[in-house]
Amino acid sequence: MKVGVIGLGYWGPNLVRNFLSTPGVEKVYGCDLDEKRLAFIKSRFPAVELTKDTDFVLRSADIDAVAIATPVATHYPLAKKAIENGKHVLVEKPLTASVKEAEDLINLAEKNKKVLMVDHTFIYTGAVRKIKELIDNGEIGEIYYFDSVRINLGLFQHDVNVIWDLATHDVSIMDFVINSRPVSVSAFGTSHYNGIEDIAYINVNFDNGIIAHFHVSWLAPVKVRRILISGTKKMIIYDDTEPSEKVKIYDKGVVVTSQEGIHRLLIQYRSGDMYAPKLDDTEALSLVCREFVESIFENRNPITDGYAGLKVVKILEAAEKSIKKNGVLVNLD
Repeated sequence: MKVGVIGLGYWGPNLVRNFLSTPGVEKVYGCDLDEKRLAFIKSRFPAVELTKDTDFVLRSADIDAVAIATPVATHYPLAKKAIENGKHVLVEKPLTASVKEAEDLINLAEKNKKVLMVDHTFIYTGAVRKIKELIDNGEIGEIYYFDSVRINLGLFQHDVNVIWDLATHDVSIMDFVINSRPVSVSAFGTSHYNGIEDIAYINVNFDNGIIAHFHVSWLAPVKVRRILISGTKKMIIYDDTEPSEKVKIYDKGVVVTSQEGIHRLLIQYRSGDMYAPKLDDTEALSLVCREFVESIFENRNPITDGYAGLKVVKILEAAEKSIKKNGVLVNLD
């Protein structure tokens, strides 16, 4: 097939590079309005056909699929036009800027029998896939909570707040590894410069009592990318800034017993070994591109399909509503 990549700024060149090496892709087109970006791609990837004409990529009968790596506000109109013109679509995270837009794209893709996929890249990392495996096989036990911190200094966005920029990653990971249904969201955040929230705290409550917490910020002196998952048997720490041993499993927890005749619980602490499992180091984005192409050839839903994107957007939208109402609890449908 032939694939067009719209948006050659930060993420687009990575998509171009990976599509060029994806089995089943015959040719890659690149599109951007900036001549400098086109020149950069031409110098790096001479085989790519380049254009400033977005409509050409969206309408050309020669192009089978389109990857969209543009600002969030443009995701919906570009993806909508691509699907209407018979293209399969891969959209950079988040899928859309609202729940309604995400639902419209899902319905349109199903009506036109086209693959709609969102680039939740972290789902395809060896670390997150290993965490999913550990939880699914019962090694961690029943999940107590999911806690994440994703903070750094900048980069300030002009079109979305810190929730839509940073929390998307960890919310998508949470949705992937936790097999329970989120029911409500509350959030607090504030803006210090341009009216867009640059720091936020989000709580997500699940139907079975699990709680998830997210701390995101553009105003931190250090870069932190850490997730902690606690279970009844073991605990996981995932630190994406570690050069190796990104995932560590701790055999730590509590043991609760009760004495006969004494109506009180006795809590003891269990402290065992820690180990770091071997992780698949295949580049996640190469697996994203491969999953997109294979799902088209095999006529199936990709792992991170439109519904996965919708679930993340629902939580982000609810968190934004909660912030505007000073942390009020927002129920999810």
